[in-house]
Amino acid sequence: LGIGYAAAYLKAAPADAINAEVFDALGTFAERLAKRATVRQGKAPDTSVGAHLEVAAAYGVRMVSFEREEQVQICYNGDAFRRVLALPASDQQKALAALALTRHDCVAPALTPTERLAVDHWRAEVLDRVETTRLPEVLKNRLHLRRAGVWASLAWQRARRSEAGAGPVTAAGKRAVDELAAINRSELAETDAATYSDAAIRVGASRWAAEPAGAVLAATAPGSLGIATSPGQPGETCVHLVDPRHDARHSLLTRCTYGIVWTASAAAHPQGTALALAVQPLDGWREMWVFRQEATGWKVDVVPPATVQPALGYVEFAGWVPGSGQMLTAREAKVDGRYKLSFELLNPATLEIDRWADKPASLSAFQRWQAPAWKARTVSIR
Repeated sequence: LGIGYAAAYLKAAPADAINAEVFDALGTFAERLAKRATVRQGKAPDTSVGAHLEVAAAYGVRMVSFEREEQVQICYNGDAFRRVLALPASDQQKALAALALTRHDCVAPALTPTERLAVDHWRAEVLDRVETTRLPEVLKNRLHLRRAGVWASLAWQRARRSEAGAGPVTAAGKRAVDELAAINRSELAETDAATYSDAAIRVGASRWAAEPAGAVLAATAPGSLGIATSPGQPGETCVHLVDPRHDARHSLLTRCTYGIVWTASAAAHPQGTALALAVQPLDGWREMWVFRQEATGWKVDVVPPATVQPALGYVEFAGWVPGSGQMLTAREAKVDGRYKLSFELLNPATLEIDRWADKPASLSAFQRWQAPAWKARTVSIR
């Protein structure tokens, strides 16, 4: 009904009377209809929404659809919101339009890497054009959250393109962290709690982009284990486990990946028996490689953020426990629409979790042995 009234007004009103207000209303109605039309997993579809979509299409309101996470995602194509940004409008109208146009769940999953990079650059530009000085704190928070997620994605996208150089990658990573840090927690709406967790996971997955590639921040004993990288097959990076007696050409172990290898994350056990490394194969999904020495030689295992189809999540090294050979890890992931954050005591030999808690203070090992570099830079403690 609202779309019909907006269409009637646009048809009947003189050109000089049409302003951003009617397009703001039209876009809001269209986006609301698209959300209703998206069939969430486990929920019965709205039988009337198909007829509503046909009526909206007759008025020129266009929707796009694609499959995501075993569901059909319906999104408004955003034409009305683009007009809001092009016309004189209030800061609040422009902010709401920018948020509607830059939704993470409405980015087509089938885009090529080049297309996705262009879309993310456009999303960042749209968000940066919004003036935030006079906005209410709740809306400022939503813009910071969206910017944090977009810049985290840009950091990963830029890292995939070797010609981009380290500077743009680091700049994007720092911007993502800064936007997340700019959140005013006291003014965070209760309805934005999930959005906040979503943004934090995206930033957490790409947080090593904020560090210069040559800087190894984790505590590593001089002359012990380390890593070296070299190009593999087109698009691959090969990781070589090295020590003072074994260089990249005669490495202890070599493994190649199409993911982004965050070399600054390498953290070796003080006794030289293990090494943890952050590898990010997907946007918003960062794994941990654990190299360890066994009786038969060196082995590497991949520790994922969750044992589900990759969506959003990261797992990271947080410290070594002297004497026991155990390691501390932090893990945060979105599983079946729910967010879980855990701090764990992990056995590198078996990759089994000996103990875990939802707060680091609840584990005595975390209080005593967490790595200072991890504590200073992680977004899991926020």
